[in-house]
Amino acid sequence: MLTGKHLIAGDWVAGAATFASTPAHGPVHEFSVGTPALVAQAVEAAEAAFPSFASTSREDRARFLDAIADEIDARGDAITEIGTQETGLPAARLQGERGRTTGQLRLFASHIRAGDYLDRRHDAALPDRQPLPRPDLRMMQRPIGPVAVFGASNFPLAFSVAGGDTASALAAGCPVVVKGHSAHPGTGEIVAQAIDAARKSCNLHPGVFSLVQGGKRDVGEALVQHPLIRAVGFTGSLGGGRALYDLCAARPDPIPFFGELGSVNPMFLLPAALSARGEALAKGWAGSLTMGAGQFCTNPGIAVVIDGPEADAFAAAAKAALEPVAAQTMLTDGMAEAYRQGRDRVAAGTGVRSLLTTMCDQRQATPNLFEVSGTDWLADHMLAEEVFGPLGLIIRVKDAAEMEAIASSLQGQLTCTLHLDDADTALGQTLLPILERKAGRILANGFPTGVEVADAMVHGGPYPASTNFGATSVGTLSIRRWLRPVCYQNLPDALLPADFR
Repeated sequence: MLTGKHLIAGDWVAGAATFASTPAHGPVHEFSVGTPALVAQAVEAAEAAFPSFASTSREDRARFLDAIADEIDARGDAITEIGTQETGLPAARLQGERGRTTGQLRLFASHIRAGDYLDRRHDAALPDRQPLPRPDLRMMQRPIGPVAVFGASNFPLAFSVAGGDTASALAAGCPVVVKGHSAHPGTGEIVAQAIDAARKSCNLHPGVFSLVQGGKRDVGEALVQHPLIRAVGFTGSLGGGRALYDLCAARPDPIPFFGELGSVNPMFLLPAALSARGEALAKGWAGSLTMGAGQFCTNPGIAVVIDGPEADAFAAAAKAALEPVAAQTMLTDGMAEAYRQGRDRVAAGTGVRSLLTTMCDQRQATPNLFEVSGTDWLADHMLAEEVFGPLGLIIRVKDAAEMEAIASSLQGQLTCTLHLDDADTALGQTLLPILERKAGRILANGFPTGVEVADAMVHGGPYPASTNFGATSVGTLSIRRWLRPVCYQNLPDALLPADFR
């Protein structure tokens, strides 16, 4: 059952003011509004919990992560019911996302049990070394302290209350304070109930996890500026993320802000591949563009092709594949309005031609398709900005050299894709070194909307795709965001962390 309250260090706390949820369908619920004072309570409890939680064994933390996954699964039907109401996403999507959420919790449990993430190193003492002896040196990764996490609008489970940021921070030994997203507060509360139940069953300090619901801009600002917060995980818009990033940098003690801010995820269709299977590529692109109403940060919004008959056929096939796609419900009214504004911005761009323009209103989204020359795209930087929704832009370049120029001009991306056949190898070899500097993940002959949760995954990239090009928000490497190396020189065994004894 929903309480409509915040979870602050094990207690469900009401606020003085409330806000109403805005579901796509189903009942409206009232939730307490977050405040800076509640943030302070949650962060101070997290700091109180840190010494004991950071010193727990890896096995104890792994059991906690597994218990969270079990508690979420036990509430699966309730999560799906309210999740579909709040977001408009189909039940199958919510069920799949719940599986991803519990899967990554269990993956981190296995990861910390193995212990490799600690990166333990030992340089034994050399007392007889000349001209100077060497001390005994041991190094390992240690948790940094309380972490702030901002729930994402487009993934109510996998990137929100118990998503990858929370799972990896808890695995590292860092207490977490989550600012829930107001687009799906009921979903967030039920997941928070699961985390709290798991915490109680594992007999952990109540400050290990807190959820502050809703709230205005001052709540997010208070969270990232609280002096006890040591790092921030964020998935959201470029504007909102950049504002929080600047606040983190402006603190008296600047802290890292790990923001995943979006991407246009360009695809480069090389000549032989386009000639051999252009129609199939167009159909696959249309399916990827419209999956989940295009509300994925890895949605491939741009396709780069060399102009000619093959490009004509590709554009016609993409249009034919997109035309019958019905309207889909977007996650919020604000997202739907932003999508319409993005469509209009692209349509007004220099040299842009409309291949498929559709009208949608309220919370609905329908696909749109445009094309532009490489010369005009290079001259209009607004065309390189993300449109969050099912919109595709075909860039027709004159030749391989202009395709390279497009690649070189890109800002940071989460993904870049090469569609190529054997005859395209030379051009692919030319493009790859350019794209390696632009994206965190490079695909061949696929579509980037599926992000595997695995050891080798990188979900991040140079700015503005993310604010820290050396980090990932998906996969086991994401735990490194919440750790720092500590060297222990000549410490007796009794004082060393348990993982070094």
